[in-house]
Amino acid sequence: MPLTQPLPAAARTPAPAASPLQIRDVTLQRGANSIFSGLTLDLPEARIGLIGDNGAGKSSLFRLLCGLDVPQTGSVTVRGLEARTVSSKRPGLVGMVFQNPDEQIIFPTVAEELALGLSPSGMPRRQAISQARVFLESRGLAAWADRAIGTLSQGQRQHVCWLALLIASPELLLLDEPFASLDQPGQALLARDIARAGQQVIVSTHLLDHVRSFARVIWLERGQVRADGLGEQVCAAYQADVAARIAAQALSYQ
Repeated sequence: MPLTQPLPAAARTPAPAASPLQIRDVTLQRGANSIFSGLTLDLPEARIGLIGDNGAGKSSLFRLLCGLDVPQTGSVTVRGLEARTVSSKRPGLVGMVFQNPDEQIIFPTVAEELALGLSPSGMPRRQAISQARVFLESRGLAAWADRAIGTLSQGQRQHVCWLALLIASPELLLLDEPFASLDQPGQALLARDIARAGQQVIVSTHLLDHVRSFARVIWLERGQVRADGLGEQVCAAYQADVAARIAAQALSYQ
């Protein structure tokens, strides 16, 4: 489908010299596929949204930030550390919710899974499970503690992943399509939690209303930054682009 002409990045305050998240001239290749080529970003804002079509590079950007992928060239630093070293040098600094909760959940019950998030602190396992129960009770979910993960719906498993991140309380929260499996009440609760979180949160989503109010939204397209600025402006530009592509596609069928 043809694309509309790229829009200039929306005006915003320049990033400070010592941004807590820095991506510098990154090239990421998977086999014959080029994911990023010369990508450079500073990410200091407390709330950042990532939008774009499937395959634009949103999940790959998250994998770079949490050290799961290592670029062929360039650098990715988190709080001054190379991203690939964070898990060994500062475990618990970065937390991520994956698109598919089944790729993330390890333990058979909810309390055990939440207790895992407390392991970087060195807390004994029995104490961690006890604290997980207290945490669940504080959120009105005491009945979930001994629930087997296999008995939960997709949305409930996604919610468990978010709860595990909350109890672990890392400094950086990366949420990859966190609203996709949630019903309306679940989306509202997650949006409230994100708004209240004291940490930096980056949210990748196709549900634009959840990032439209953010101070910064980045629109990725084929591994490049198509637009970068105020959430309201960037989301509107992306929606207009999608509408133009759909209209062009409809004309091609006539």
